[in-house]
Amino acid sequence: MQQAAKNGVDVFRVFDSLNWVENMRVAMDAVGETGKLCEAAICYTGNLSDPRQTKYDLKYYVATAKELEQAGAHILGIKDMAGLCQPRAAHTLVKSLKDEIGIPVHFHTHDTSGIAAASVLAAIDAGCDAVDGALDAMSGLNSQPNLGSIVEALRHGPRASGLDPDNLRVLSNYWEQVRHGYAAFESDMRSGASEVYVHGMPGGQYTNLREQARSLGIDDTRWHEVARAYAQVNEMFGDIVKVTPSSKVVGDMAIMMVTSGLTAEDVSDPETDVAFPESVVALFRGDIGQPYGGFPPALQQKILGSVQPSTSRPGERLPPVDLDHARSQLQEKMPRAIADHEFASWLMYPKVFSDYMADRSHFGDVSVLPTRAFFYGLETGEEITIDLEKGKHLIISHVATSDIHDDGTRTVFFELNGQPRSVRVQDRSQVAKRPPRRKAEIDHPDEVGAPMPGTIATVNVLTGHAVSRGDVLVTIEAMKMETSVRAERDGVIAAIIARPGQQVDAKDLLLVLEPAAA
Repeated sequence: MQQAAKNGVDVFRVFDSLNWVENMRVAMDAVGETGKLCEAAICYTGNLSDPRQTKYDLKYYVATAKELEQAGAHILGIKDMAGLCQPRAAHTLVKSLKDEIGIPVHFHTHDTSGIAAASVLAAIDAGCDAVDGALDAMSGLNSQPNLGSIVEALRHGPRASGLDPDNLRVLSNYWEQVRHGYAAFESDMRSGASEVYVHGMPGGQYTNLREQARSLGIDDTRWHEVARAYAQVNEMFGDIVKVTPSSKVVGDMAIMMVTSGLTAEDVSDPETDVAFPESVVALFRGDIGQPYGGFPPALQQKILGSVQPSTSRPGERLPPVDLDHARSQLQEKMPRAIADHEFASWLMYPKVFSDYMADRSHFGDVSVLPTRAFFYGLETGEEITIDLEKGKHLIISHVATSDIHDDGTRTVFFELNGQPRSVRVQDRSQVAKRPPRRKAEIDHPDEVGAPMPGTIATVNVLTGHAVSRGDVLVTIEAMKMETSVRAERDGVIAAIIARPGQQVDAKDLLLVLEPAAA
């Protein structure tokens, strides 16, 4: 945080995925030490306008706001990450907060439903001090509501923004052109979705989860099954606040239910074995924190088994880190000196940073490539100039690309500053011409199959080893979701087919068990 403040961040928004204030205090205190502004945010969920809403009611939000103000917040944020705060609820909530606390109130929402601008205007009418919007070209749907339109709606009234609409349109025109370069990553969402009031999926997760579902073989016709499963999981979990990382846990479970053909009754039934994703186990173990109202006891018992959950703040259980020793360990693996911000990245996200550095070492600094060349490659005969640094340029010309090889690669022929070169690359749009993998037979309980598509992360057993029911045999990673495949009975490992790094599809044979000797 000190580094971020030093590099120019003036306002820090602090939130907890379960609205657990105790979990926020360390970060809030750290912001205070920098001398910068701390915006402590309440994550909005539920529906204040619904008289049946007894959990996340107005009393809950006001009490949480007062607690954050007492903890040292300079600004109170309302983080409506799913766009669930309807206009009447926004007005009621903001007015009550302005009456009860003495710090500014900032309203943030997403336009997934299509009516978020109305909620923003209602919040402003109730006295909100700041609101979020997005430039015209980047607004709407899972983004924020249209800032230009909000400015125009307020322009001649008592709460005019003071922003120049002409300048906003100039900025929007620039980002409209930039957006064309990222067309391949655009969401296929084309309209507002009132379904958000059913599942409560955050705007930042909606498109990611949809892409995750598609990558796992759930086509668009089954997306609404995922949305319904998401709502069911939330209800089973006790109606928790859903925002990173708690929203990912709900999404992981929903995807697993759909891909595995599990119902809510199956998940809740203590007699039905379920290979819960690791993120779900971590949530119910208390690794993220404690939800308002606690976890459903029966489901927690099924998920954790004999493991005792923790109720203390997760950070309190972390062992101390010897920063000097850790830095020297990291430096030994790196080809160059590590900067402070890189070391901080590794401490927080060791795998992500290590993967990034490995790619950087293999491919070099790809940030110097033009956006279109980076994402889409060069057309045959196309030539580009890359500026590595002042006075140092590379002229690259794409000559030709070979037909697909048996291993799914192609040879790319090009010229580098006039000299012929070639490189062999993986063509991810093609399937290598290799025999299909064997599937686990349903009628053979000794054969253990993959519950979903993904990559084998770890194989935790060896041939000949005895295992007991519930032991983790293999872990599979798919779109940052890790699932453990556990033994459904006692036995001995007869054969192992899976290996780390291997891509598998649903029901691919992973290993074979045999009964334990009497």
